[in-house]
Amino acid sequence: MGAASPDLDAAMTDPALLEHEIKKRKTFSIISHPDAGKTTLTEKLLLYGGAIHMAGAIKAKKAGAHTVSDWMEMERDRGISIVSSVLQFPYNGCLMNLVDTPGHVDFSEDTYRALMATDAAVMLLDCAKGVERQTKKLFRVCRMRKIPIFTFVNKMDRPGRDPFDLIGEVEEVLGIGTYPVTWPVLESGRFRGVYHRFEKTITFFEQVAHGSERSPERVITLNEKGVHDPVLEPLIGADALKSLRDEIELIEAAGDQLDPAKLATGDVTPMFFGSALTNFGLPQFLDAFVRMLPPPPPRESSKGPIAPNDQRFSAFVFKIQANMDRSHRDRMAFLRVCSGRYERGMKIRHVRLQRDIRLNNPTHFMAQERTIVDDGYAGDIIGVFDPGMFLIGDTLTDGDNFAYAPLPQFPPEHFARITMIDPMKRKQLKKGLEQLGQEGSIQLFRPPDGREGDAVVGAVGELQFEVVKARLATEYSVEVRVDRLSWQMARWIRKGDSVDSSARDCGLPLSRLESLLFGYGALDVHGNPVVLFKGDWQLEQTQKAYPDVEFVELGIEGPKLEPEY
Repeated sequence: MGAASPDLDAAMTDPALLEHEIKKRKTFSIISHPDAGKTTLTEKLLLYGGAIHMAGAIKAKKAGAHTVSDWMEMERDRGISIVSSVLQFPYNGCLMNLVDTPGHVDFSEDTYRALMATDAAVMLLDCAKGVERQTKKLFRVCRMRKIPIFTFVNKMDRPGRDPFDLIGEVEEVLGIGTYPVTWPVLESGRFRGVYHRFEKTITFFEQVAHGSERSPERVITLNEKGVHDPVLEPLIGADALKSLRDEIELIEAAGDQLDPAKLATGDVTPMFFGSALTNFGLPQFLDAFVRMLPPPPPRESSKGPIAPNDQRFSAFVFKIQANMDRSHRDRMAFLRVCSGRYERGMKIRHVRLQRDIRLNNPTHFMAQERTIVDDGYAGDIIGVFDPGMFLIGDTLTDGDNFAYAPLPQFPPEHFARITMIDPMKRKQLKKGLEQLGQEGSIQLFRPPDGREGDAVVGAVGELQFEVVKARLATEYSVEVRVDRLSWQMARWIRKGDSVDSSARDCGLPLSRLESLLFGYGALDVHGNPVVLFKGDWQLEQTQKAYPDVEFVELGIEGPKLEPEY
């Protein structure tokens, strides 16, 4: 990010400068099943991008480093990613915006929202396990958006499945074409290096301590014969070389070419092989990824597609995070810039509130570290101070009023009542729950008609309750008790084409539903009426009792997902 050089400004017209800056932006996420090595890969991308000088892999605590992307204390203690964070770093003349997402299934909703702000995804597979359940779920979101998908087969330094088996599984299970760009060089089961099909090179690697620094490489440039170049014979054992040549011949015999149009729509995925822990194969992947990734595409809005080189600035809020800096107790809204150029201090339109606002201190991030920036272009992720005016999905623009498509919201499956242990902390608890609800960490439900009562929170996964309890204690100094409740689903009340209605005119006696055994009536964080049910049977009873009321599964309707594989 940051302003372009004065010389470049003078040499280019505004449209040309805008186009030049947009093409430099590469915004992406990494999708994977837990324990596939996502956090380790994230750290190594930062290492090779020069953003850090030593990576702190989850299993390398003895190396004296923690992961940069996992900034929350609970993340570092458990070795998992709990909240999405933004990591921005330069690489080969481009500006990389990596939206690091939670890998744990209990935080999949945060991951879904983050994927809506990216232009591509890196699908990370464990070479021993292949395509796993969570990977399939996240892949569905990528296919829904038709974004490019790059596949990195990880942990090649360990025993795993045959590469051809993994290729076949990706094509069969996910229904996407594959094109191996690099291929593993294996000798007696040991991962020696990779063959690059485009560059006709073989790179041999040397392992460094804990894999925390860049690995030394030895690159062998081959002649037009490729892997049949005699120069390889003294470098690789005869059996391993024969296997490599046979495998490459089999791949080349398929005759498939990497179609840029199919890559751009996510119909074919380039595949790479390596090890994030030892750094093997990473530079080859990152170089090709930067070179092959298309620039930011147009994004759908209420007034049709908005091109990234549109002169009007526009952005949407995809994440809100409170208390990234505990000493300031601040709240940041993360904006994905979709078109035009943002300049520090410019006046923009908050579409939902129908008012003009001025954003004076935009920042970019390296996890919780911040840097004030002067401008931003389509593809950038910028953070702005949120005094309480932003909600996830808000659209900002300096042109005509329009709105980007709403972000999908998923119904909670687990419910609990949050009870404070110290009655004197009621104000802090209320503030904490409201902020956590607005940032999407939980879904907050409160009694209707202004009645007092302990708050009910809903979560997609059980681990979210532990995170809420820990954050209330560390960030708001409130000790609470989490009491699980028997409700199993939440349904919002639709009125006309919208779920936005008041408790009084929703057609249900919300405050009396529980006494009538028709579920628990409440209001969500936006003030919309919602009913919590103990099961399908209770929902069916309520529908029969109130046939004029329609119950919907999503509070804010997002795009419909394809059926699960």
